[in-house]
Amino acid sequence: MNQIEIIRNVSDVMDALGVAVVSIGVLWGLFSFAKGLVTQTADIAYKTFRIQIVRSLILGLEVLVAGDVIRTVAISPTLTSVAVLGAIVLIRCFLSWSLTLEIDGRWPWQAPRPGQTE
Repeated sequence: MNQIEIIRNVSDVMDALGVAVVSIGVLWGLFSFAKGLVTQTADIAYKTFRIQIVRSLILGLEVLVAGDVIRTVAISPTLTSVAVLGAIVLIRCFLSWSLTLEIDGRWPWQAPRPGQTE
């Protein structure tokens, strides 16, 4: 097994890990939602469910970006592949920011509002 194959396998593992993070996060959110319906109001259970899904999406996106960076930089560092990676990272960053806005009600670079926790 040469170095390129090892790097490709590592990036494939990172991709699988990113998918697993999102999948497990959604399943955990569904479990928590079902449990919350019994112990809390439906509104609180739903909000908790949404936050869990968004958090797992953000973490999964970060792991997927890491896999893309490893693959692009180590295997095929051409101008085209780097440009495609840049576009993917920009799209994923915007998605991550908008998901953070969905959870916190503010952009990641904004200070918390009075009474709001980090």
